[in-house]
Amino acid sequence: MVNRVEKLSLLSEMIAFAKYDKDIKDIEYNFLLGVAKQLDITREDFEYLIDHPVTYTHLKSHSERIVQFHRLVLLMNIDQENEGNPSGAIKLYNFGLRMGLSHESITKVLYLMESFPNKIVPPDVLIDIFKTQYN
Repeated sequence: MVNRVEKLSLLSEMIAFAKYDKDIKDIEYNFLLGVAKQLDITREDFEYLIDHPVTYTHLKSHSERIVQFHRLVLLMNIDQENEGNPSGAIKLYNFGLRMGLSHESITKVLYLMESFPNKIVPPDVLIDIFKTQYN
């Protein structure tokens, strides 16, 4: 399991992802707050991270990186305003590479995303994609 520093880094990374298009929309804010609660990060710490990002900490666990990538997929797709805009997919691709995930897996997720309702890849499908590439 990840420690507090890694949790703050994960959340900070997600906030940066949401801020990529300047403002965090209400729906993104609420999603991020829910993730903060799941990670046992207080609302005060969450609010602090919005204006004071922490240094990126690379997750050692491949499975934790996959979970984080899935969170980013969800975050990208909760805001339907950017539909058809390739910048979100490029941003997601770059974040995935930075996490050390395989570019083949990331590309496959982005491709398959289009075939699912609301572009949300089910966790089991996403895990299978990364398992195939990891083995």
